[in-house]
Amino acid sequence: MTKKLRINGHSHLLPYPEEIPQFMKDKEIFWVDEERKYMLQKNWRRPVTDSSFFLKEKLEWMERFKIDHAVVLNLSQLYGNGLRVEEMKQALRFQNDFNARVQHDHPTKFTCGFVVHPGFVRGALWEIERCVEELGMRLLCLPTHYMDSIGTWRCIFDEENEPIFEMASKYNLAVEIHPYDGEKFIKLENTSWRFHLIWMLAQCADAYHFLTLNGYPDKYPNMRVCFAHGGQLAQINLGRRIQGFDGRPDLFEGKVHPRKSVGHKNIFFDTLVHDTGSLKLLVENQKPKQIIMGLDDPYPLGEMESAPQSSYPGKILDLAKERDIITAEQYDDIWENNVIKWLCGDDEQAKKELVKRITG
Repeated sequence: MTKKLRINGHSHLLPYPEEIPQFMKDKEIFWVDEERKYMLQKNWRRPVTDSSFFLKEKLEWMERFKIDHAVVLNLSQLYGNGLRVEEMKQALRFQNDFNARVQHDHPTKFTCGFVVHPGFVRGALWEIERCVEELGMRLLCLPTHYMDSIGTWRCIFDEENEPIFEMASKYNLAVEIHPYDGEKFIKLENTSWRFHLIWMLAQCADAYHFLTLNGYPDKYPNMRVCFAHGGQLAQINLGRRIQGFDGRPDLFEGKVHPRKSVGHKNIFFDTLVHDTGSLKLLVENQKPKQIIMGLDDPYPLGEMESAPQSSYPGKILDLAKERDIITAEQYDDIWENNVIKWLCGDDEQAKKELVKRITG
């Protein structure tokens, strides 16, 4: 019997301090202190809460928790919003080259994503082409919201970005949608971690709203979108969106009904919703085959080893199986087949190559 793979579809990795170019620190764009205790930006710092933020320690962590492979997203701090154009290009290129090197050097362990800035569509298309054609990367990481070239905040699924989605579909790319930067455009004091605990989930729901209203899952059939953190507020919000669409059709002229995208084969959500009640709603709304394992390691809001929470990586799915929210077969698919389907779509050859790469 073939061993079932355990693939984590939502992971992050920090460069070691010495790997970050000097200009990133000089311009205060992003750096890590020499003691590896903080990640920093101008007027911002965040503690490094687990040693598995770094490569060698990440590999040890994966070994300890029997995780065969991890999908490494870009760092949210490197979306480039508000940077001067040249600095943004250099910062994003550093991130993409770093991730490409990690994937190249550890092909059995990592599939890595690359990031572009949608505020500059032509440059974004060039970078997609470079990352796919030259670096062999197949996962495009995009923020839920971004600042355009005149300083206006927009949702990623704005119609201006259709050339990006067209290219993603042409290249058969997986796309990760991840929230960040809420405190830059939501006019509230940044207190009690509200932007991570509340607003990030609202940002995901907002992006899902426009992905579905614009009919992009069908318009770009070879692009498969996964929402971070289970697109959590999008699940509880579904009925309200349907009622709004039906009750005020005048506001949705030319748009696609929200029901049409529920359980769509090109829309995925990760498991990182923190409790089985939320996971059950996700399973019932979107169907288990559209759910992938996502640990969001090694952030403290990820599924980490934690005594106060009596938690460990994979706990939520173990509990869901115990409580008959999902079957044993669905459990295995969420860890393996669904992640592969998100990454490769219907390309059977790509699936075989990915499994071969993981299993060595």
